[in-house]
Amino acid sequence: MDRNSPRILLVDDDKDLLQLIEMRLGAAGYAVRCAESAESALASMAVERPQLVVTDLRMEGMDGLALFDAIRREAPAMPVVILTAHGTIPEAVAATRRGVFGFLTKPFDSKVLLDTVADALRLSGAREGESEDWSEGIITRSPAMESLLAQARRVAASDASVCIFGQSGTGKELVARAIHRASRRASAPFVAVNCGAIPEGLLESELFGHRKGSFTGATQDRRGLFQAAEGGTLFLDEVGDMPLALQVKLLRALEDHVIRPVGSSESITVDVRIISATHRRLEERIAAGEFREDLYYRLNVVKLAIPALAERREDIPLLAGHFLVRLGERYGRARIALSPEAMEVLVAAPWPGNVRQLLNVVEQSVALAPTEVIPVSLVRQALDSGAPPLTPLDEARRAFERDYLVRILKITRGNVTQAARLAGRNRTEFYRLLERHALEPAMFKPSVNGDSDTHDESSASRPRA
Repeated sequence: MDRNSPRILLVDDDKDLLQLIEMRLGAAGYAVRCAESAESALASMAVERPQLVVTDLRMEGMDGLALFDAIRREAPAMPVVILTAHGTIPEAVAATRRGVFGFLTKPFDSKVLLDTVADALRLSGAREGESEDWSEGIITRSPAMESLLAQARRVAASDASVCIFGQSGTGKELVARAIHRASRRASAPFVAVNCGAIPEGLLESELFGHRKGSFTGATQDRRGLFQAAEGGTLFLDEVGDMPLALQVKLLRALEDHVIRPVGSSESITVDVRIISATHRRLEERIAAGEFREDLYYRLNVVKLAIPALAERREDIPLLAGHFLVRLGERYGRARIALSPEAMEVLVAAPWPGNVRQLLNVVEQSVALAPTEVIPVSLVRQALDSGAPPLTPLDEARRAFERDYLVRILKITRGNVTQAARLAGRNRTEFYRLLERHALEPAMFKPSVNGDSDTHDESSASRPRA
């Protein structure tokens, strides 16, 4: 089956009918997974999110409508088709009102089933044989991210404004670019601007352009980013940091589809789709009087919330592997890999910087790795935020004991008698400590022959344990 085939989850407790429907859908080019109960279906969805669920209505335990309710809570945008041999008009009406996409009565006509499935998949944004290039760069096996991408694919077909919420480093611009690539505007420009990185006095000129002489330094006319994105998409990153005075002008551009360059008395019509993003809680900014409520509703027609990396830890090995391949090519180390212990540390880390931090940690580890297998110590070092990692008590005790022995042998220049006396141990106990840490007194003796401090120590005088 082609990896780009639309994914369908088929649920029915009748094994024979399940096999029959699977064969028909498979022959039509769909990737079908089967579950013999609603409970199994929910477990299957946790592993891989389908693009459509086709389920029987009457099943032991959880029935089809209860399954639909559970799916709606986890993936509100996923279409569900219900099949039943006991269908009635009231049941069909009730199911449709609750949001079920289709309701087919057994025995069903194969063509009706396939037509209904095709219509439902079009609703979900899936297209037969469609390449996944539109979401290039977004690496995930997380059901939460797959659900978000399904919503992004669906909204891409419209011109609705989209606001992407998420912590810094989660990949908001990647999602915005994916929406642009999947839209009818894909052949036109995608232009991005960080509203929080440009001084207030320059941001208006950057967005709307200016006329020659409109301010000091304006030596010629300049097109703004709205005009640069004509016919395409303008991505306003960190829109929550936009100054209030400029929010009024942005609202007018969104409502009237016209802009006015700085220093001009003429308005220019623009055809631009707006996608915005922020890590801030805009509702709090509105309550504080720092963000216009009317602009919020213009930008937030469709809201997409990207989960933090810590909420989708199943993606960490996949992302780390992807970064290793990319960085291995850049650094000329095609065989570089993470040790199993290093991967465990990555998966367990808190990741306040999200995917961007993960890339930074992997790159630092690749750059410093002395061998083709990255040790856990390098990953810990790259993750270190300034405070030393908390080590287990036994490990800390051994490290202290080793460092203590090294210091005392340096002081006595390898003289075990003196070192044992300073440590408050007899020679036999002291030698046992040295053996435990693989330390040899000769390692600390001066290299100059004839030094009198070394004459009382020899391998022959070492006591037997």
